[in-house]
Amino acid sequence: MFSMKNVPLIDVIIPAYNEEESVALVLQDIPSDWVREVIVCDNASSDRTADVALKERATVVSQPQKGYGSACLKGMEYVAKKGVPPDIIVFLDADYSDHPEELPKLIQPIVDQDYDLVIGSRALGDMEEGAMMPQQIFGNWLATNLIKLFYRYHFTDLGPFRAIKYQKLLDLGMNDPNFGWTVEMQVKAAKMKFRCTEVAVKYRRRVGISKVSGTVRGTILAGHKILWTIFKLL
Repeated sequence: MFSMKNVPLIDVIIPAYNEEESVALVLQDIPSDWVREVIVCDNASSDRTADVALKERATVVSQPQKGYGSACLKGMEYVAKKGVPPDIIVFLDADYSDHPEELPKLIQPIVDQDYDLVIGSRALGDMEEGAMMPQQIFGNWLATNLIKLFYRYHFTDLGPFRAIKYQKLLDLGMNDPNFGWTVEMQVKAAKMKFRCTEVAVKYRRRVGISKVSGTVRGTILAGHKILWTIFKLL
Protein backbone atom coordinates (compact mmCIF):
# COMPACT_ATOMS: atom_id res chain seq x y z
CA MET A 1 0.00 0.00 0.00
CA PHE A 2 2.73 2.46 0.91
CA SER A 3 5.93 3.39 -0.86
CA MET A 4 9.48 3.00 0.44
CA LYS A 5 9.03 -0.65 1.42
CA ASN A 6 6.05 0.05 3.66
CA VAL A 7 7.57 3.13 5.30
CA PRO A 8 5.02 5.84 4.52
CA LEU A 9 5.85 9.35 3.41
CA ILE A 10 4.21 11.72 5.88
CA ASP A 11 3.71 15.48 5.50
CA VAL A 12 2.25 17.65 8.27
CA ILE A 13 0.00 20.65 7.63
CA ILE A 14 -0.32 23.25 10.41
CA PRO A 15 -2.74 26.17 9.95
CA ALA A 16 -1.52 29.14 11.99
CA TYR A 17 -2.94 32.56 12.78
CA ASN A 18 -0.96 34.74 15.20
CA GLU A 19 0.74 31.84 17.00
CA GLU A 20 4.27 33.21 17.40
CA GLU A 21 4.32 32.18 21.08
CA SER A 22 3.42 28.55 20.44
CA VAL A 23 4.36 27.47 16.93
CA ALA A 24 8.02 26.80 17.81
CA LEU A 25 6.94 24.51 20.65
CA VAL A 26 4.73 22.56 18.25
CA LEU A 27 7.46 22.23 15.64
CA GLN A 28 10.07 21.16 18.18
CA ASP A 29 7.86 18.34 19.47
CA ILE A 30 7.03 16.79 16.08
CA PRO A 31 9.05 13.55 15.78
CA SER A 32 11.21 14.55 12.80
CA ASP A 33 12.23 10.99 11.95
CA TRP A 34 8.59 10.22 11.13
CA VAL A 35 7.95 13.22 8.89
CA ARG A 36 9.20 14.28 5.47
CA GLU A 37 8.06 17.92 5.61
CA VAL A 38 6.13 20.22 7.92
CA ILE A 39 4.11 22.94 6.21
CA VAL A 40 2.99 25.90 8.33
CA CYS A 41 0.18 27.79 6.62
CA ASP A 42 0.43 31.38 7.80
CA ASN A 43 -3.15 32.63 7.76
CA ALA A 44 -2.69 36.42 7.50
CA SER A 45 -0.88 36.64 10.83
CA SER A 46 0.02 40.11 12.07
CA ASP A 47 2.77 38.81 14.36
CA ARG A 48 6.01 36.84 13.79
CA THR A 49 4.40 33.43 13.27
CA ALA A 50 6.03 32.95 9.86
CA ASP A 51 9.49 34.05 11.01
CA VAL A 52 9.40 31.74 14.03
CA ALA A 53 8.30 28.80 11.90
CA LEU A 54 11.06 29.43 9.38
CA LYS A 55 13.64 29.49 12.18
CA GLU A 56 12.43 26.03 13.16
CA ARG A 57 13.04 24.89 9.57
CA ALA A 58 9.41 24.45 8.65
CA THR A 59 8.15 25.27 5.18
CA VAL A 60 5.93 28.36 5.36
CA VAL A 61 3.20 29.12 2.85
CA SER A 62 1.08 32.25 3.00
CA GLN A 63 -2.72 32.28 2.90
CA PRO A 64 -4.01 35.87 3.12
CA GLN A 65 -7.64 34.71 2.99
CA LYS A 66 -8.54 34.20 6.64
CA GLY A 67 -10.15 30.96 7.71
CA TYR A 68 -9.03 27.65 9.21
CA GLY A 69 -10.13 25.69 6.16
CA SER A 70 -8.55 28.20 3.80
CA ALA A 71 -5.20 27.71 5.52
CA CYS A 72 -5.51 23.91 5.31
CA LEU A 73 -6.44 24.12 1.62
CA LYS A 74 -3.37 26.27 0.95
CA GLY A 75 -1.22 23.61 2.58
CA MET A 76 -2.83 20.96 0.37
CA GLU A 77 -2.20 23.14 -2.66
CA TYR A 78 1.48 23.23 -1.79
CA VAL A 79 1.65 19.47 -1.25
CA ALA A 80 -0.05 18.82 -4.61
CA LYS A 81 2.87 20.50 -6.40
CA LYS A 82 5.47 18.17 -4.91
CA GLY A 83 7.12 15.72 -7.27
CA VAL A 84 6.46 12.74 -5.02
CA PRO A 85 3.11 12.86 -3.19
CA PRO A 86 2.92 11.80 0.46
CA ASP A 87 1.14 8.66 1.59
CA ILE A 88 -0.33 10.35 4.67
CA ILE A 89 -1.21 13.89 5.68
CA VAL A 90 -1.33 14.84 9.36
CA PHE A 91 -3.22 17.96 10.40
CA LEU A 92 -2.16 19.64 13.63
CA ASP A 93 -2.96 22.96 15.30
CA ALA A 94 -0.31 25.60 16.01
CA ASP A 95 -1.49 26.55 19.50
CA TYR A 96 0.32 23.72 21.37
CA SER A 97 -2.88 22.27 22.80
CA ASP A 98 -2.21 18.97 21.05
CA HIS A 99 0.81 16.80 21.84
CA PRO A 100 2.74 16.54 18.56
CA GLU A 101 4.90 13.71 19.94
CA GLU A 102 1.80 11.51 19.73
CA LEU A 103 1.89 11.63 15.93
CA PRO A 104 3.03 7.96 15.66
CA LYS A 105 -0.16 6.91 17.50
CA LEU A 106 -2.28 8.50 14.78
CA ILE A 107 -0.27 6.94 11.98
CA GLN A 108 -0.28 3.40 13.36
CA PRO A 109 -3.88 2.40 12.48
CA ILE A 110 -3.31 3.53 8.88
CA VAL A 111 -0.04 1.64 8.49
CA ASP A 112 -0.90 -1.49 10.47
CA GLN A 113 -4.65 -1.85 9.87
CA ASP A 114 -5.22 0.03 6.60
CA TYR A 115 -7.57 2.65 8.07
CA ASP A 116 -8.22 5.68 5.87
CA LEU A 117 -8.81 8.37 8.50
CA VAL A 118 -7.73 8.55 12.14
CA ILE A 119 -9.07 11.21 14.50
CA GLY A 120 -7.15 12.09 17.64
CA SER A 121 -9.94 12.03 20.21
CA ARG A 122 -9.65 14.41 23.15
CA ALA A 123 -12.85 12.92 24.58
CA LEU A 124 -11.20 9.49 24.87
CA GLY A 125 -7.85 10.82 26.05
CA ASP A 126 -6.34 12.70 28.96
CA MET A 127 -7.59 16.27 28.79
CA GLU A 128 -6.22 18.96 31.08
CA GLU A 129 -8.87 20.78 33.09
CA GLY A 130 -9.92 23.92 31.27
CA ALA A 131 -8.37 22.86 27.96
CA MET A 132 -11.80 22.92 26.32
CA MET A 133 -14.59 25.32 27.13
CA PRO A 134 -17.97 23.86 28.18
CA GLN A 135 -19.50 25.05 24.92
CA GLN A 136 -16.80 23.19 22.97
CA ILE A 137 -17.43 19.96 24.87
CA PHE A 138 -21.18 20.25 24.31
CA GLY A 139 -20.69 21.16 20.65
CA ASN A 140 -18.50 18.12 20.07
CA TRP A 141 -21.03 15.88 21.80
CA LEU A 142 -23.91 17.26 19.75
CA ALA A 143 -22.08 17.15 16.43
CA THR A 144 -20.74 13.62 16.84
CA ASN A 145 -24.15 12.34 17.92
CA LEU A 146 -25.77 13.94 14.88
CA ILE A 147 -23.17 12.27 12.66
CA LYS A 148 -23.99 8.96 14.33
CA LEU A 149 -27.73 9.53 13.87
CA PHE A 150 -27.66 10.63 10.23
CA TYR A 151 -24.56 8.94 8.83
CA ARG A 152 -24.23 5.83 11.05
CA TYR A 153 -20.59 6.58 11.91
CA HIS A 154 -19.45 6.78 15.50
CA PHE A 155 -17.00 9.54 16.41
CA THR A 156 -16.42 11.04 19.84
CA ASP A 157 -14.65 14.21 18.75
CA LEU A 158 -14.03 16.69 15.95
CA GLY A 159 -10.43 17.06 17.11
CA PRO A 160 -8.01 18.95 14.87
CA PHE A 161 -5.17 16.42 15.34
CA ARG A 162 -5.82 13.84 12.62
CA ALA A 163 -4.17 11.67 9.99
CA ILE A 164 -5.56 10.66 6.62
CA LYS A 165 -4.31 8.82 3.54
CA TYR A 166 -3.37 11.48 1.02
CA GLN A 167 -5.36 9.99 -1.85
CA LYS A 168 -8.42 9.66 0.37
CA LEU A 169 -8.05 13.32 1.34
CA LEU A 170 -8.11 14.26 -2.34
CA ASP A 171 -11.15 12.05 -2.90
CA LEU A 172 -13.10 14.03 -0.29
CA GLY A 173 -13.02 17.23 -2.33
CA MET A 174 -12.57 19.40 0.75
CA ASN A 175 -13.70 23.00 0.31
CA ASP A 176 -14.88 24.53 3.59
CA PRO A 177 -12.94 27.77 4.17
CA ASN A 178 -13.41 28.15 7.91
CA PHE A 179 -15.04 26.54 10.96
CA GLY A 180 -16.65 23.60 9.15
CA TRP A 181 -13.37 22.02 7.99
CA THR A 182 -13.06 19.22 10.55
CA VAL A 183 -16.70 18.16 10.48
CA GLU A 184 -16.76 18.34 6.66
CA MET A 185 -13.91 15.83 6.55
CA GLN A 186 -15.64 13.43 8.93
CA VAL A 187 -19.09 13.68 7.35
CA LYS A 188 -17.73 13.20 3.82
CA ALA A 189 -15.61 10.27 5.01
CA ALA A 190 -18.74 8.70 6.49
CA LYS A 191 -20.74 9.27 3.29
CA MET A 192 -17.95 7.68 1.23
CA LYS A 193 -17.70 4.73 3.63
CA PHE A 194 -14.06 5.33 4.54
CA ARG A 195 -12.53 3.13 7.19
CA CYS A 196 -12.33 5.51 10.13
CA THR A 197 -11.15 5.12 13.70
CA GLU A 198 -10.08 7.21 16.69
CA VAL A 199 -7.14 7.09 19.06
CA ALA A 200 -7.07 8.69 22.49
CA VAL A 201 -4.81 11.75 22.60
CA LYS A 202 -3.77 14.13 25.34
CA TYR A 203 -4.94 17.72 25.26
CA ARG A 204 -3.79 20.75 27.26
CA ARG A 205 -4.65 24.40 27.62
CA ARG A 206 -3.54 26.23 24.53
CA VAL A 207 -0.90 28.95 24.54
CA GLY A 208 -2.67 32.31 24.32
CA ILE A 209 -6.37 33.02 23.73
CA SER A 210 -8.43 31.02 21.25
CA LYS A 211 -9.69 33.01 18.29
CA VAL A 212 -12.81 30.83 18.20
CA SER A 213 -13.86 29.47 21.60
CA GLY A 214 -12.25 32.43 23.36
CA THR A 215 -14.95 34.79 22.07
CA VAL A 216 -18.75 34.62 22.16
CA ARG A 217 -18.99 35.57 18.49
CA GLY A 218 -16.44 32.93 17.47
CA THR A 219 -18.23 30.24 19.46
CA ILE A 220 -21.61 31.05 17.91
CA LEU A 221 -20.24 31.20 14.38
CA ALA A 222 -18.32 27.95 14.75
CA GLY A 223 -21.29 26.13 16.26
CA HIS A 224 -23.63 27.33 13.54
CA LYS A 225 -21.20 26.36 10.76
CA ILE A 226 -20.59 22.88 12.19
CA LEU A 227 -24.32 22.12 12.46
CA TRP A 228 -25.03 23.64 9.05
CA THR A 229 -22.31 21.47 7.47
CA ILE A 230 -23.75 18.29 8.97
CA PHE A 231 -27.22 19.00 7.56
CA LYS A 232 -25.99 20.47 4.26
CA LEU A 233 -24.25 17.22 3.32
CA LEU A 234 -27.25 14.98 3.99
